[in-house]
Amino acid sequence: MATVRRVSFPLVNNFTNRIPDATVRRFSLYLRLLEEFERAGKATTASTALAEHTGATAAQVRKDLQHLGSMGKRGLGYSVPELVGVLRRTLGLDTSWRVALVGAGRIGRALFEYGLFRQRGFVITTVIDADPAKVGRKLRDVRIRSSEELERALLEDRTDLAILAVPAAATQEMADRVVGAGVKAVLNYAPVQLRAPAGVTLRHVSMLVELESLSHALVRLRRHPPAPSSGAS
Repeated sequence: MATVRRVSFPLVNNFTNRIPDATVRRFSLYLRLLEEFERAGKATTASTALAEHTGATAAQVRKDLQHLGSMGKRGLGYSVPELVGVLRRTLGLDTSWRVALVGAGRIGRALFEYGLFRQRGFVITTVIDADPAKVGRKLRDVRIRSSEELERALLEDRTDLAILAVPAAATQEMADRVVGAGVKAVLNYAPVQLRAPAGVTLRHVSMLVELESLSHALVRLRRHPPAPSSGAS
C-alpha cells in the first residue's frame, strides 16, 4: 500500500467564507502559471500577467485573490512564492489525499497511470472492479479488489476521495455505496448526473458532454461563419 505523507502549511484564511466554484477553478490555473514563474526564478508578478495567461481579466484576478486575504502590495504586485504557498494550501495541495478508483476498465487504468495525480498529492490507494477476471491483479503496487469488498476497502484504506469510472447504469449505485462508506468527495466520469446527500461534494467529468459542446460550436461556425477581418486580402 502506498505511503501517504501529510504536511501542514500556515493558514492564511480560515475557510469560514465559501469561495465560489468558478473562482476555485481559476485558482488552479493561477497556481500552474505561478509555478512556472517560480521555476523561472520570477519573484513577483502582477494581476495583469496572471490575467494575460489564464483568460481572466486583471480585475477578476484581483477579486479572486481577495478571497485569500491581503496578498498583493500596491506598486510591487504579488510575491510569487507566497502566492504559490497560499494557493496550494487553499486547494488542499499541502497534503496527500487517499483516492479510491472504482472501475478498472480502459478509462480507469488510464486515470491510474496519470502521473500528475500523484505529483499533486492524489494517491490512488484503492482500486475496485466488478469483473472477476480483474480482481486480484495489480495496477503497479495496488491490488484490484472486488466490488463486494468496496465498503471494507474504503474503510481500511481511509479513503478521502473516490473516482467513479464505471458504466453509467451502475454509477448511482456505486456513488451511494461510496458515500455510505463515509467518503465526502466524489469525481464521476460517467455521462450521468448523480444524487448525493448534503455534505457530499460531487464533480462530473463527461468527455461526451464536452465533445457535444465542441460539435455545437462547429455547427454554429459553419452556419454563421465569422466575417473576414478588415486586414484580410
